[in-house]
Parts: sequence; structure tokens; C-alpha cells
Amino acid sequence: MNEDAYKRTGRRLVLWRHGQTSWNLERRFQGTTDIALTETGIAQARRAARLLASLKPDAIIASDLKRAAATAGELADITGLDVTHDEGLRETYAGVWQGLTHQEIIEQYNDQYTAWKRGEPVRRGGGELETEVADRAAPVVLHHAEKLPENGTLVVVSHGGTIRTTIGRLLGLESGHWESLGGLSNCCWSVLGEGARGWRLLEHNAGTLPEPVLGDDT
Repeated sequence: MNEDAYKRTGRRLVLWRHGQTSWNLERRFQGTTDIALTETGIAQARRAARLLASLKPDAIIASDLKRAAATAGELADITGLDVTHDEGLRETYAGVWQGLTHQEIIEQYNDQYTAWKRGEPVRRGGGELETEVADRAAPVVLHHAEKLPENGTLVVVSHGGTIRTTIGRLLGLESGHWESLGGLSNCCWSVLGEGARGWRLLEHNAGTLPEPVLGDDT
């Protein structure tokens, strides 16, 4: 077979979750609360950035929350690319759930939590629906993807829940099935490639040895 057959064609999206925060360790729902990376989170971002730089990205976009912005900054430092920050890539707003631990949410809002895990449309804590998160995040990703050169790569630095909903939307999955996409560990990423019939999932939760998924989408 001609070696050209092995060459990648089409644009590529790398959806990269931010590094560890103290609230991740406490299993505390962050949502849009602006929590910084821990020292471990910074180290995770630096390690992952070295791997992602080898993909030779053409552009970097990121949530403007500081845990995502700092993660994106590590890749920008290596590649020399500017980071475009967009609040549309923020994590799900979850109202009164924000700041509560996983156990507190189950104890205080168990019916709501159980319905969400069944795939029902739920305004967790009185906040956003998952479809509303996808409504604001997916168009941001597609807008910047359209600017890529042929076979270009866009790195999107965001949050576990937002990445899950964005992938679900771009793959054309019904929202009730988005839960079938497992969560991302801190500083891991998923890769979507452009195919003849749209975007397809090439890699999921890639980047490290297996680590627990500690985040708002679990």
C-alpha cells in the first residue's frame, strides 16, 4: 500500500480537560466556581502539554476559568501559540450544587441526581441543562475548527462535563446517551477526527496511566 494511505486526512479536535484542583480531590462540585490548579495539577498540565505539543496544534482555545486557562498556558508556552479564551467553554453552571461534595449532593438532592444519571434532562441545582451547555460550547469549537488549515489540529481546553456534552453533540448522539461517554481524568483528552460523515471519536480519556475520574460529570 502507498505510504500516503497512512497519512491522516481531515481536521482534528483535541478536547483536553484541565489539571487537578483541590475541589477535585475533595469531590466537590466546581461548576463555574473559579478554582485554581494544585501543584499536582500544574505538573499534570506541563507533562500533558509536552505530549500534545508533538501533535503540532494550529490553534488553542480555552475556557476563561483559571483552572482551564492555566492548563492551556502550559501548551502555549511550549508551542508559542496564543490562547483564545471563551466563556462558552466554561463548566456547567449547577446553582446550589456548586461547592457541595458528591456525598452532600446525594444526601440532599438524591432524586435529582438519580434522574440525571438515568439520562433525564435535569437542571442540577437549578442550573443549566446538559443540552444548554452543548448549545453554547459546541458552536465555539466548530467556529474555531472552521478556521483550521487543511488537516489542522485545534486544542480545546475545557472541563469534564462540558467536554462530554460537546463530544456528544458533535457525534450526533441523543442527549440521553451522553452518559455512555466515560468521564475524563484530570489533564486527559479525547480526540475527534473529521470523517466523510462528520466527526468521529478517535481517542477517549487518553494521556496517562489509569487514574480516577474526579469531576463534576461523575
